[in-house]
Amino acid sequence: MFNLTGKQETFSKQVPKNLLANILYFILNVIIGLFLVPYFIDSLGVASYALIPLATSLTSYVNLVVQSLNTSVSRYLTIDLQKNEFRKANITFNTALFGTLGIILLMLPFVVLISYYSPSFFEIPTSQENAARILFIGVIGSFLLRAWGSNFGVSLFAYNRLDLQNLVNSVNILVQVGLIVILFKLYSPNLVYIGLAYLIGALAALLLTIFFSRRINPHLKVNIKDFNRSKVNEITEMGGWVIINQIGSLLYLQIDLIVVNKLFGTVAGGEYSVILTWSMMLRTITGMLVGVLTPVILTYYAKERIDELIYISKNAVKFTGLAMALPIGYICGFAPQLLTLWVGPEFAKLSLLMVLMLFHLVINLPVAPLFAINVAYNKVRIPGIVTFFMGIGNFLLAVIIPYLTGWNYYGVALAGAIMLTLKNAFFTPWYATKVLGISKNTFVNSMIPGVFAMILTGGTSYMMAHYLNISGLVSVAACGLILTTLYAYVLWVFCLKQSEREIAESFMPLKIRNLLHMKQNVINES
Repeated sequence: MFNLTGKQETFSKQVPKNLLANILYFILNVIIGLFLVPYFIDSLGVASYALIPLATSLTSYVNLVVQSLNTSVSRYLTIDLQKNEFRKANITFNTALFGTLGIILLMLPFVVLISYYSPSFFEIPTSQENAARILFIGVIGSFLLRAWGSNFGVSLFAYNRLDLQNLVNSVNILVQVGLIVILFKLYSPNLVYIGLAYLIGALAALLLTIFFSRRINPHLKVNIKDFNRSKVNEITEMGGWVIINQIGSLLYLQIDLIVVNKLFGTVAGGEYSVILTWSMMLRTITGMLVGVLTPVILTYYAKERIDELIYISKNAVKFTGLAMALPIGYICGFAPQLLTLWVGPEFAKLSLLMVLMLFHLVINLPVAPLFAINVAYNKVRIPGIVTFFMGIGNFLLAVIIPYLTGWNYYGVALAGAIMLTLKNAFFTPWYATKVLGISKNTFVNSMIPGVFAMILTGGTSYMMAHYLNISGLVSVAACGLILTTLYAYVLWVFCLKQSEREIAESFMPLKIRNLLHMKQNVINES
């Protein structure tokens, strides 16, 4: 698949391991996510629970600058290390490390102010105001700590050791959840303990990231003398446009929860957060699939293997669409049953909201591999501008639609579906082809199979749920297993070309690959 030799062949062989690590981390996230939401609702109530995803969404804004700069740093540092230019890599690393530290220190007063005045910004029960302040400080502070530590994590990214990154992330989430459960049991359910658990989890992850970074990449040394102001300009030039892009993305992905909280109150915000959990889970799946390719795309660019870059990007869009069509269709088709089993029958009324928030993701998630192309070519200015202004359009539409129609948070979800789909169905694939200098329909054609697959799986799931009167956990799970088996068989036998099967196999661990070949040989001999 990757057509690389020597050191680069070792680099590419890491891809199946990374994908397996991503899958395991995703499973961990799903198990904890499915456990935590009903646990928090039962322990704290819907109104108090709504403050947790609200605080988490605010971290996206506070953490905006640091994460955008890290995207730029990842690009330059990966290219430097792949070319064995270690002196340049040290300058990039230390400039980013001390530069982001300065930014974080400047942001701390604003973090304190945002946290202290959070009861003035949002609908927070009076009895929970002080606890909410500590929650906001803890959650936002933990994200800043992780963001600074990600400068060390760039080495793991550059050497394609995403399995270690997932180990760090797993430690972070396990420490968080473990402390929350222990503190809730020892004392009483309180938002304060959640903020404290987030901070301690982030500290553990930071220490582990530094340890792995030194083991994997001993070439990088912390040295403030390597801080280079001219390198700051190079990083921030790209990072600045990434920031604009990120602001627009947040106006798509995070503003809806704040709008719902402000317009319709904390209970509505809690209900919206329940459905938002599924959307974030599907985005996590996509990140799991696409994340293993980003270092590979940057490496192809650094090695000037552009034909391979185009080939893998085109197939990544198609595979991501086909992979996401199954869970999106299944969740939409079984929405009432899944909500009833997960958080209780009183939440089954939100099934229409779930469909509205999820169905369009079959278009908006498969384009994720294309963002790495913009970063590799340092073509982030125009996407940043487009995303920013369409993000503003999403915010305005999220306010206008409920006001004009009275559709409550359904109008907010509809606004997001419209604006995000307009951007990712047209601009994102077109601009990637413009950067690469290829046919403008290349990536759109790769998205179409996933759309049809989602419609078929969604329709099939709906008919199974209603005509077979499916309701219990065992029957819902059995339907999911049957649907997955049929989907995988039809996809593999009838929908994929031989070259595409070979690509899919290259993402599998060697043992599974050999097992498939053995079975295929048996079939051919018979």
